[in-house]
Amino acid sequence: MDLEARNLPPNVKSSLLVKLREYKSDLNNFKTEVKRITSGNLNATARDELLEAGMADTLTASADQRSRLMMSTDHLGRTTDRIKDSRRTILETEELGVSILQDLHGQRQSLLRAHETLHGVDDNVGKSKKILTTMTRRMNRNKWTIGAIITVLVLAIIFILYFKLTR
Repeated sequence: MDLEARNLPPNVKSSLLVKLREYKSDLNNFKTEVKRITSGNLNATARDELLEAGMADTLTASADQRSRLMMSTDHLGRTTDRIKDSRRTILETEELGVSILQDLHGQRQSLLRAHETLHGVDDNVGKSKKILTTMTRRMNRNKWTIGAIITVLVLAIIFILYFKLTR
């Protein structure tokens, strides 16, 4: 996206580059937040705190407290799994985006080469048209010249025959 934004006109380029920087900083913030949440130390510390509180009150805890503790542990496990899934999805999406950008860059290069080739062909067609026009003019001039020569020769033959027959 950065490469494409830099190739745009200046009036659009500056606003897109600012948005792109914001998106990059947001992405980095999300990545660090995901790393912080999914780190083993944080989960282990939270789990230990929950278990220690439950262990201290084990003798006096009711069945309701134990079930809430188990529900909290399960909820924490599900949340951790969802965060891991989200992180995996983010990485897959990022890889897909990079792949798409590379494909688009390659297609852009192909289109630019085709555009240059088309201009070369267009120039050659223009030159060919000029050459054909010149050849057509010369051909018409040669036809008129040959016709004039033939007419002069026919008139000369008629003139010679006329003088030979009249004498």
